Amino acid sequence: MLDKKLIKQRFKKNLKTYKDNCTVQNKMAETLIEMIPKSPKFVLELGSGCGILTKKLVSKFDIERYTAVDIVEECETYIKEISPDIKFIPADIEEYNFEEKYDLIISNATFQWIENLPDFIEKLKQNLTDGGKIIFSSFGKENFKEIKAVTDIGLNYNSIGELKNIERIKEEILTLEFESPKEVLRHLKLTGVNSIRETHWTKSNLIEFEKQYKLLCPDKIILTYNPVYISIS
Repeated sequence: MLDKKLIKQRFKKNLKTYKDNCTVQNKMAETLIEMIPKSPKFVLELGSGCGILTKKLVSKFDIERYTAVDIVEECETYIKEISPDIKFIPADIEEYNFEEKYDLIISNATFQWIENLPDFIEKLKQNLTDGGKIIFSSFGKENFKEIKAVTDIGLNYNSIGELKNIERIKEEILTLEFESPKEVLRHLKLTGVNSIRETHWTKSNLIEFEKQYKLLCPDKIILTYNPVYISIS
């Protein structure tokens, strides 16, 4: 079971550094924008963070009612800077019961933290208007495969295959290059995505991590991202 308290703590701690280090997540947000078939009027964004996707949405579309939700309360400051008209809800998206209807429910790089994604999607469908869509990005099995190989720590990305009524799915492999394995860890820390479990690095296990990572990536130090984009009605 995922430690939601740890996830919240890590993302809260790294809000200020996220924007400068979320290269892949920014590209994912741009891809999501391209997947929206028509201008939405009522939008629910889940896992808004510091507003990477939010800013792109409000810049491109004339949205009448925009609701943004994030588990980190401090995200509200960033969202209100984008537009004071956006309604911000500080909540765990899995636990919160939404009452309004939306013609677009959208989320970028957040649903990998959902415990039971198929059930969660079915629940969200109750909040769609007629013809409304759920469009989101998550990650596939190749995501962070280097970290998984070296530390045996990783999320379970299998639940995407259990989703129903998928209209569109796109998948890609993106790699980031680093000067050292230590820089990989720094990247994970500054984006808050090292929130799977608490890890205390000693000097010896850090040395071992670097050794094993270099053996895995002898030519250049890379980190693999495996974004998956899905549209559901």
